[in-house]
Amino acid sequence: MSLLSELTHAKASLSRSISAENPTGEPGGGGRATTGTGAAAARELGVGWKVSPSVELAPHSTTTLADIDGQGAIKHIWMTCFPDHWRSLILEFTWDDAAIPAVRVPYGDFFCNGWNKRCNVNSLPVAVNPAGGMNCYWEMPFLRHATVKIVNLGDAALPLYYQIDYALEAVATPCLYFQAYWHRSHPLAQKAVHPILPQIAGTGHFVGTYLAYQSNSTGWWGEGEMKFYLDADREFPTICGTGTEDYFGGAWNFEQPQGQYGSYSTAFLGLPQVIQPDGLYQSQQRFGLYRWHVLDPIRFTTGLRVTLQSLGWRSGGRYLPQQDDIASTAFFYLDRPDCPDLKPRLDADWLEVN
Repeated sequence: MSLLSELTHAKASLSRSISAENPTGEPGGGGRATTGTGAAAARELGVGWKVSPSVELAPHSTTTLADIDGQGAIKHIWMTCFPDHWRSLILEFTWDDAAIPAVRVPYGDFFCNGWNKRCNVNSLPVAVNPAGGMNCYWEMPFLRHATVKIVNLGDAALPLYYQIDYALEAVATPCLYFQAYWHRSHPLAQKAVHPILPQIAGTGHFVGTYLAYQSNSTGWWGEGEMKFYLDADREFPTICGTGTEDYFGGAWNFEQPQGQYGSYSTAFLGLPQVIQPDGLYQSQQRFGLYRWHVLDPIRFTTGLRVTLQSLGWRSGGRYLPQQDDIASTAFFYLDRPDCPDLKPRLDADWLEVN
């Protein structure tokens, strides 16, 4: 908090913001548009009166939302668009002209809304507010250049409202770059484990997990353990959890009151979304869960692998290996601007909520 009152800090950090009203973020560049999605509404008011509040995402296209030269860090992102398309839009963030984006994640999953249905999230790095205002506060540093793009895999043109707040400022070197990786098991193979993060090389720290989890079995579904294989770990992990609900900060099947799931959303962990079967086409239970390692980052020096078991119960007090539909997003920082070890599958059919 002391930084807010230090004038010297203000001199060294230049606040900038990119939106459809100021697409380059340049000083004095906002509100100058003469054409845009709000031009008809502002026809009697003219320039400066919300002429360009959004952009249109053409079908099967990539739109550059931000292209930033210099050294600095993205501090906050706000976006909103229609929920039906949250899985068919892909966010791509690229740092320092790397060969591949560091972030390639479906729009909804990035903001902890993985089922094309709205749910509010009240956490420190991610906040989702009524009715679909997506906010992200992960710090994203870059040394020379940053781009933020969004890919529309769908057949329809969509309006996107957005604002990307950043600072042009000195970044400590060497820096760690923000990364995010999405992976789906649909369904998970018999007696297999879900790879939250496949083996990667490098130094950094793991800072969060989001799960869009569909249970394909009856009964309780969350006995599986989270495992973190640090550095030289191979067969056995250094960090081994005691159950899915435990890792996400809950206990005893999230059952509160008895016979119901107790949803919750806190600064660092939550079960904000519980989607019940409707007795017709929505046949399975679906959940959204997040866990942020902000105060307890999981640090690694040479490599990391993260896995999740899917376990329920069967007769005789035995564990049941399940074949659930699990889509995960891993959030981490790495000592390089991209991660060639990761090759997410992001075609439209595979992303579809079904």
